Amino acid sequence: MTQKFDVCIRGGGIVGRVLALLLAQQQLKVVLRVWPPSGAAAAQGHSDIRAYALNAASREVLESVRAWPEREGEQMEPVTPVDRMEVQGDQGGRLCFRAADVGAEALNWIVDVPALEQRLVQALRFQSRVVVWDQAEDPPACPLTVVCEGRRSATRAEWGMSYDVKSYPHHALAARLHLPQAHSGVAKQWFKDGEIAALLPLGGAQGCDVALVWSAPHLKVTELLALNAPDFVLALTQITGLAPEDICLTHSPQSWPLELSQAQHWVLPGLALAGDAAHAMHPLAGQGLNAGLGDVAELARVLQAREYWRSLGDVKLLRRYERARKAEFAAMGGLTDGLFTLFKHPHPWVQQLRNQGFDVVNRWTPIKTWLTRQAMGR
Repeated sequence: MTQKFDVCIRGGGIVGRVLALLLAQQQLKVVLRVWPPSGAAAAQGHSDIRAYALNAASREVLESVRAWPEREGEQMEPVTPVDRMEVQGDQGGRLCFRAADVGAEALNWIVDVPALEQRLVQALRFQSRVVVWDQAEDPPACPLTVVCEGRRSATRAEWGMSYDVKSYPHHALAARLHLPQAHSGVAKQWFKDGEIAALLPLGGAQGCDVALVWSAPHLKVTELLALNAPDFVLALTQITGLAPEDICLTHSPQSWPLELSQAQHWVLPGLALAGDAAHAMHPLAGQGLNAGLGDVAELARVLQAREYWRSLGDVKLLRRYERARKAEFAAMGGLTDGLFTLFKHPHPWVQQLRNQGFDVVNRWTPIKTWLTRQAMGR
């Protein structure tokens, strides 16, 4: 007899797995539709150099499904609290955020992606209400399908849901670096000549490793990827001001295109989009995965609070989720888009004004506190 499920989640990434665990806690039967990794991806294994900045709201979601990464054995500490964030403009403007200023444990946490994915796999093994489906044929039809397949979702396209894309003239470049001294939980970001670079602390509060995220024009990123390690480090010093002898490249750089994108409609009868299948933004504020986890937390809340007579796929129910999350994304996506546009503007007057703005915000405690709490998901 064919097994029946309440919800089908298409996409086995972080967002889809977290949603499966959240819905299983509501006693729903969930099928998680995944696809086996390609040979190249499987061979890559733990060479994955991605790291995410997760805020307090995202941490609460992951802890609620017992998926917050923890150190095991002799491995590197998978979670690093950020106590301070230092931002530097291109004409001397500076901005500094401190967790202590808002009475918080940390501004956010930099989480190693492979460690987080491994913890989610472990959590799913102990959740009997979730069936991981990796067979060639599709699982049985469900009252509700949630698409978490990413920006190029095939399912979203099959349902005819439009996805508006504003491509940026930049690519993101990621790498791992080793510094001669401990980073002490300090994240740093530079805005210079229209480019944006950030160093995110890794390996615990006393670690010396950092994750680099660098937004630069397409052509320059292509050139950077072709450089040998010493020349790459030299290029990085031109935006960060660090000395070449203080930087050691430990993992080869990787890159991907950047965009601001959003589906026109996030829900249809029996269907909802979440994560990158619904939206994507520039990573300069580090809110990409936070937005996706915010989606699934809100969708789970809406489904749990539904009237007893409503089905899981009731479009009026799903629109409650869409309205809440569209408003959140509009605010954060608009902020990151505005900052990207502002800091790539070449006019000297604009450069001067934006750097003065850094200094004003840095001195104006109420607005800086508000910005800090927004970034923390509060």
